Amino acid sequence: MRRITILGSTGSIGQQTLQVLEHWRHRVSIRYLATNANIELLAQQVERFQPVGVVIGDVQACREFQRRTTFSGRILCGLEGLQEAAADPENDLVVVALVGAQGILPTLAALQAATPIALANKEVLVSAGAIVTEAARRAGVPILPIDSEHSAALQCLIGERRDTVERLILTASGGPFRTLPKERFAEITVEQALQHPNWRMGAKITVDSATLMNKGLEVIEAHWLFGLPPERIQVLIHPQSIVHALVEFCDGSVKAQLAMPDMRLPIAYALSYPEREPLALPRLDLSAIGKLEFEAPDLERFPCLRLALEALRAGGTHPAVLNAANEAAVEAFLNGQLRFVDIPAVVEAVLERMPVSTEPDLEAVLAADAQARRLARIEIQRRRSGILSPG
Repeated sequence: MRRITILGSTGSIGQQTLQVLEHWRHRVSIRYLATNANIELLAQQVERFQPVGVVIGDVQACREFQRRTTFSGRILCGLEGLQEAAADPENDLVVVALVGAQGILPTLAALQAATPIALANKEVLVSAGAIVTEAARRAGVPILPIDSEHSAALQCLIGERRDTVERLILTASGGPFRTLPKERFAEITVEQALQHPNWRMGAKITVDSATLMNKGLEVIEAHWLFGLPPERIQVLIHPQSIVHALVEFCDGSVKAQLAMPDMRLPIAYALSYPEREPLALPRLDLSAIGKLEFEAPDLERFPCLRLALEALRAGGTHPAVLNAANEAAVEAFLNGQLRFVDIPAVVEAVLERMPVSTEPDLEAVLAADAQARRLARIEIQRRRSGILSPG
């Protein structure tokens, strides 16, 4: 019986992870389920999967859950609770599907307990890639990617020597605004940005996909997962979202992983790695698709991708600052406090103002994250005041 903890069980990835595990109930058990504040859905998941314990990140929501529940298992609260659940020595695998940089400390807690990680949280490796990958190396346990692109790359690399890899190519759908004229970006609404053409995801990652920041974060993540320098990781726009990654080798051969755009496939691969388990998902019919298109990304229309690539090349705390500023800007956009076109502007302004640590430890990364958020909030307020002022 494999024992699994899911941090972020009420989010999109967490719910789909439980859908996959539903088919493997005879072989898995749930240690902990964790949410930030969605205690109604958490209560349903508790009843269905009977975990040993739960974690609720928001302290007020945790108190409310304790007041209302009949659950007799352990109830943990806050970031400390997430770290305790992640470090549980009974875990065989920890799925990290938390949103944002809050996933860093629980991930490190699991690795320090020598527990393998199935990682759906890009920000962990973006902000603290050197620290997290070194912790995994010391523990001798894998970090298994749940992102479809990184899962695809991993599958292409099975059985291959890394020194034979010439290029890793990550694909991007291009999001809902791939063909929208740049002059109309100022009109983009939250509702429009949340209409991804191919994937069903949470709000934050959907906006990141619309700005192409998501793909920039994935490039940074791929650098740490696969040990490739920035110049050997590229991005291609692929509107059909059928080819998820390609690997080119030193002899000119190219491997590609193809599948329908369904996150349950990479989730299942991470959960069962290195084996494959049967999945009753729609099969790929290339004759019905007809053609597969590719094009280079437009870094002028989508400056978030450019900023991410620049942050990776700069190194140090640059990626942590990029990520924190982007999280703040996207949250402001979703709350109606910022225009879509202002998201990259806020990120760039914060990057220009922040001092950089070249070889940061965890304390420096967390400090850079906090300072970048403060500067982002100031920049957001400045831009908001300009938008709302007369004339």
